[in-house]
Amino acid sequence: MEELIKGYRRFRANRWVVERKNLESLARNGQQPHTLAIACSDSRVAPEMIFDGAPGEIFTLRNIANLVPPYLPDGTFHGTSAAIEFAVRVLKVKRIAVIGHSSCGGVRALMQGAPEEAQDFVKPWVGIADPARRRAEAAHPHDHNAALHRCEIENVRVSLENLDTFPWVKSAHEAGDLLLQGFYFNVGSGTLHIVEPDRVVAIEEEEHV
Repeated sequence: MEELIKGYRRFRANRWVVERKNLESLARNGQQPHTLAIACSDSRVAPEMIFDGAPGEIFTLRNIANLVPPYLPDGTFHGTSAAIEFAVRVLKVKRIAVIGHSSCGGVRALMQGAPEEAQDFVKPWVGIADPARRRAEAAHPHDHNAALHRCEIENVRVSLENLDTFPWVKSAHEAGDLLLQGFYFNVGSGTLHIVEPDRVVAIEEEEHV
């Protein structure tokens, strides 16, 4: 509790002073984020930090292992799908960024099995990315660490593939109104890579003179 109160006081003393006009405008006029970021719930991987985003710019969806399930409007509870629907159909974001990362506990649970204490929800949830596990193991059948890293990448690709099962995502994507992009963030080095269908490309940093 005390850590949260201290953080709030730092916010009021520092960031609120900087963001006040922007937040007051957002309160009056509503939000118009340009991007839906689908990231892991991991406390080390905040999209607003990675992309240095201001309030109102990024609509953030975080869950275990940055997963997108296939389109399944069956009337049950689908928090991830609901957030995607709201971002695309109501807020009309221009892009969706799926952000995987190194040392992902969700991917480890997929590859090694979920902890005994996390069988009710984590185990079936990470099973969404089973195609990623199969691809990773096929690529590195004798190297578990390499397969684990590969699965973190393939996991992003599976989520991008599942996004296209949502009919209104697919139609906007095909019309050129919605960009789908994969990223991979290395927690230890702070570097970001673009995940393409057949390769992973490092983003070059600008030189500061």
